[in-house]
Parts: sequence; structure tokens; C-alpha cells
Amino acid sequence: MPRRISPGGLRRRLTIAFTLAVGASAAVLAVGSYFVVRHNLLADSVNSGVRQARRNLVIAPTYLKRSPDALLRAYQRRGDFDTAGVYRGRPFSSSFSVSVRQVPSELRRVVRKGELGYQRNTVAGTHYLVVGGRAGRDTELYYFFSEQDLRHELTQLRDILLVGVGILMLVAAFVGAILARGTLRPVARASDAARSLAEGLLETRLPVEGRDEFGVWAESFNEMAAALEGKISALSAAQARERRFTADVAHELRTPLTALVGEASLLAQHLEAMPRESQRPAELLIADVGRLRRLVEDLMQISRLDAGQESLQAETVDVGALTAAAVQARGWDGQVRLDAENVVITSDPRRLEGIVANLVGNALEHGGGTVAVRVGREDTGAFVEVADEGPGIAPEHLPHLFERFYKADPARSSGGTGLGLAIAQENARLLGGRIEVWSEVGKGSRFTLRL
Repeated sequence: MPRRISPGGLRRRLTIAFTLAVGASAAVLAVGSYFVVRHNLLADSVNSGVRQARRNLVIAPTYLKRSPDALLRAYQRRGDFDTAGVYRGRPFSSSFSVSVRQVPSELRRVVRKGELGYQRNTVAGTHYLVVGGRAGRDTELYYFFSEQDLRHELTQLRDILLVGVGILMLVAAFVGAILARGTLRPVARASDAARSLAEGLLETRLPVEGRDEFGVWAESFNEMAAALEGKISALSAAQARERRFTADVAHELRTPLTALVGEASLLAQHLEAMPRESQRPAELLIADVGRLRRLVEDLMQISRLDAGQESLQAETVDVGALTAAAVQARGWDGQVRLDAENVVITSDPRRLEGIVANLVGNALEHGGGTVAVRVGREDTGAFVEVADEGPGIAPEHLPHLFERFYKADPARSSGGTGLGLAIAQENARLLGGRIEVWSEVGKGSRFTLRL
């Protein structure tokens, strides 16, 4: 049985792909926006701090003439920042939380060169922008501008963007699922229609909706289905005509053949009394009449099988004993090596014997040498295995062995009709079984009837 493919597999992949695409785009946009905003806010903080520091440095000398405390009191009125500095070698600060010791050494080196500099630093868990400069030869001033609120805003912005990306991905998954279902609905219909065609519903067609690619696809599918229905109908009609022809030919030949068989039997009884030069043609005629009789009998049987007119007479059968009786009745005892278990089943003994006789007869005719027949039981039921050590069958012939009138080697077929294996397979199916074949060139063949 072919593996059933889940119809939702492609839908899930499309939904996931759409969600990932939207999520990736949103993530890239969010990350880019975050870093742009972060860069601008930090740059504004630096600009604001530097401007404030320049103004502070301008007024510093005036207040330092009095004392550092006077300068710190003046700075308290000018803005929200802390100040630390060194005046004439003595450090001072406006708060216990900041001091000159917390100024980065790199920034102090820049300030000692007489330049204005800035650097970010964290003091007691608080983020500061530290801007420093000189206010005279013996004075260093450092301004600690808190960026804690700025960092909090950036954290909030980051969290909002992350939540936004998550919500957008959920919305994208929902929208993607709806779009995938709508887009793949024609595909699902086409899959169901193809399955219906495979099951024999040849009138199956797809609705044509719109003039897009799916509409064109539906039209093409319908054209294909119509062509397939026409071809199969034509083949079925041709097969029916062939079967009717076979049945008619067999029926028409039956009456004159009966007369021919009787006349051939009479001729065989007087064969010894005929002149020597007439005996050989008479023998050939008798043999040809016999082959014609077997052909007509096979044609009649295959016609009855096609018409479903063959009935089963089921009864209890010992398969091993039946096989041994069939071999013995045909005088094959010395050519067949039988290994039979006591296997009892319910089946039609006449048909079962016909199948076994056909398989053993073919093996003796084409296999050469001794034929091994094995009867046994397996999990699924009984089996009859017929093996020979003949030349084997080429691989290209194996798929056609059970076709009607097919002969793997027509030159070696003496009296066969090409219907024996086909009839045997049909009878096996009628009994609820099948015939399997294995063969390899140079290693013989093995036919197995499984019931």
C-alpha cells in the first residue's frame, strides 16, 4: 500500500516560513530602530553634558576665588549633576557618592593635558556620563551627569520592541495559516481528485475558479482526466471485445473440434494398419488435434473466468496428499522429489490440483532434471513450492509470465498454449491466494502458490 502523505505538511511549512520571514524582518527592524534610538539618545546626552560642562568651567574661576564650597553651591542652582574636582592638590566633591577616585584614569590623563574629555562610568550601580576639564592651572573639575533615566528608557524600549516582535510573529503565524490554507485549498482538492481517479472514479473533475495559475491547473487536470477516462473506456471496450472474441472462437471451435477429436481417436486405433508412409503424417495430425483440443479447453476456461462463471466447490483438502496424488496420477513419481507436511485447508480440490499440475508440468518441461516440490504451512496459510534447476528465466520476462499467450522462449515451447500460467494465477486468485515467482539465469526457477 502506498504511503499516505499528510496534507498539512506543506501548509505547516508555508506557515512556519511566513512566520519566520515576518519575524526576521521585524527583528531586524526592531534591532535597527533600537540601536538608532540608542545612538541618538546617548549622543544627545553627550552633547548636553559637554555644553553644560563648558558653561560650568567658564564660571568656575570666579567662585573658586572664594572657595570650592562656593563653587559647589553655585553648581547646585545650575543643574542636576554632581561635581568632583581637585583644587590646588586637594580633592573635593558635591556628594558622598562621587569622588575624584571614581574618575577613569584615561579621562584624567586627557584633562591634565588641558583638554575637555568625557567618558561613561558606573558608580554604585548608577550609570554616569563623566565630563572633565581644567579651570585654571591648579584645578581639575569633573561633572557626573546621571544617565540612569536614559538607561531605563532604553531598557523599556528594548522590552517593548521584543514584545512587539513576539506579538507580530503570533499575528504572522495566524495570518500565514489562513493564507496557506486558502492558497493550498486547490492543491488539497487536486490531491483528493487524483486519489479518486486512482480508485477508479474516472468522472472526477476539479472546479475551475478564476483565471489564475490554479484555474489553469484545474482546466489541465480536467482535460487530463477526460482523456484518461476516454482511453480507459476505449481499453475496457477493446478488452471486452477481445474476451467476447475469445469466448466466441472457443465456442465455435468446440463443435467441429469434438468431431476432429473423435476422428483422431479412430485414426489412432487404426494407425498400425496404415501403410508405413502414411503413419508419420497421421501421428502429426493426431498430435496437432490434441494441441488444438488443449487450446480450446484453455480458451473456454479463461472465458469462463473472465465472465465470472466459474464456481467453487470448497471442501476439506489435505494439500500434501493432493499434491502427491497429482504427481502420481501423471506418472511424474521418478522425476519429482516431494517434501510434504500434513497441511489441511478448505479449498476447491479440482482447481488446486490443476494449479499444482500446471506448475510441476512447466518445471519438468522447461527446467530439466529433478523437480523439488515442497508443501508446508506459514503464518499467512499454506504454500506449495515448485523449484527446478533449469536454465532460469531472464529478468525482462518475469513481469510478463502470467500474461495470456506470453511465452518466455517461444522456440522451446513444444505444445504449450501460453495460457497455462495465466489460468493458474486466475484460479489461485479465485481460491484467495496468489502465485509468486523467483528465477535467476543459470540458477533455476521457483514458483510458489500461497493460499
